[in-house]
Amino acid sequence: MIPKDREAEILRLYHAERWRVGTIARQLGLHHTTVQRVLQQSGAATRAIAPRPSIAEPFIPLIVETLEKYPRLTAQRLFEMARQRGYPGSADHFRRVVARHRPRPPAEAFQRLSTLPGEQAQVDWAHFGRVEIGHAVRKLYAFVMVLSWSRYVVVRYFLSSEMPFFLRGHVDAFTRFGGVPRVILYDNLKSAVLERQGDAVRFNPQLLELAAHYRFEPRPVAVARGNEKGRVERMIRYLRSSFFEARNWSDIEDLNRQVDDWAQSVAAFRPWPQDRSRTVENALAEERPKLLPLPDDAFPVDERVDVEIGKTPYARFDLNDYSVPHTHTQRTLVALANLHTVRIVDGDHVITEHPRCWDRGRQLEHPSHIDDLTATKQRARSHRGMNRLGQAAPASRSFLEHAADRGLNLGSTTSQLLQLLDAHGAAALEEALVEVLERDRIHVGAVRHVLDRNRSARGLPPPVMTRIAPEKHAHLVVKPHDLGNYDRMNDEDNDDND
Repeated sequence: MIPKDREAEILRLYHAERWRVGTIARQLGLHHTTVQRVLQQSGAATRAIAPRPSIAEPFIPLIVETLEKYPRLTAQRLFEMARQRGYPGSADHFRRVVARHRPRPPAEAFQRLSTLPGEQAQVDWAHFGRVEIGHAVRKLYAFVMVLSWSRYVVVRYFLSSEMPFFLRGHVDAFTRFGGVPRVILYDNLKSAVLERQGDAVRFNPQLLELAAHYRFEPRPVAVARGNEKGRVERMIRYLRSSFFEARNWSDIEDLNRQVDDWAQSVAAFRPWPQDRSRTVENALAEERPKLLPLPDDAFPVDERVDVEIGKTPYARFDLNDYSVPHTHTQRTLVALANLHTVRIVDGDHVITEHPRCWDRGRQLEHPSHIDDLTATKQRARSHRGMNRLGQAAPASRSFLEHAADRGLNLGSTTSQLLQLLDAHGAAALEEALVEVLERDRIHVGAVRHVLDRNRSARGLPPPVMTRIAPEKHAHLVVKPHDLGNYDRMNDEDNDDND
């Protein structure tokens, strides 16, 4: 279509100025057929411009005859056939000729489908781009279920389209509807249909469990027949334009709160297509009593994943590590997750629970798990220190028992005795411990006093604490041996020399 003022200009130039059609077209920047159409609509008789002969004209019968037999034959293959028969033109021009003569499939008319109240719902996933959460980039999906009769919609946004989220969308939708439709239509998405050969369909077994729990019939539409679930397709377009465009939201919970408000207000208050004097909400109130009743218990929809706990007390789930008690390492546990929490269970016993993290590479810990592990390691170190003392100075066992009876800190006492052992040696420490036990002076200061007194009596200098052994060898005990054997060996050597 061209503006009315341009049509008036064409008529003036043709009738008043006597310009030719081609001249008008060139001066006004129009195609000559546009000028001819305007003149013909005004009743003016114009001389048709004869088209130029085409070099493809002799090959049109070949094109038409071949396409009648093979309507899906490519234009490139037809071009090769024509070139073998002497066609001198280019492939681009020949393709345009083929496009004009290729038979068009007849336009298909679709019957408007009608359903009874409570009879049917339609389900589909919609992709809404990607979301950055910390270091993770996740896909954003919307689960959409529409009641076919009332057009009421329930939308749930998820960061995955895996089966647990697909099942959760159903359960949330049934709860919002207040009942269950008798039939639910799906296209051939993997969450519903695992395999299809003609009319033979192999459903996802988890979907069949859900259908058995809620007593509905899952029904896939025919292949390439998206019009059979046109209500959910149109609702997804409406969701994109009416809700999601230019929408600001902080996290997935906030987005779902907003889409709930939208579904219960904007989408619910729109006119009902079958009677525009009523709203979709009014139609839902009429349809709800016709839905199947909800069962007493909801279908379990938590994600369930076996997790291997290694030497460190962490369970890897969905790109993150969640701490577990250190008593559950080196075994296989089960992670049960919903949208908000991750529970780690051992059989029927829940051993820990964490808030769910949608980031990646995070390490989520309960302070109690770390504190218990640290305390256990400290007790282990304390036991190792006591064992070392017991081997080097047996009297230390009795000393530590008396220290415990008097309420002394065994960890600190053991640590101080180990320092005295490193500084003075096992024999000196044993001698000092025996003396303080006889005098009933049970404290480390008394042991240190006896050691210093004995060392001074022997004319030895004060000990110097210099650790030269690697830390891993610090627990070793080296007992001094009698050197008299070396003196006897020296005496024997002297006798031989004589």
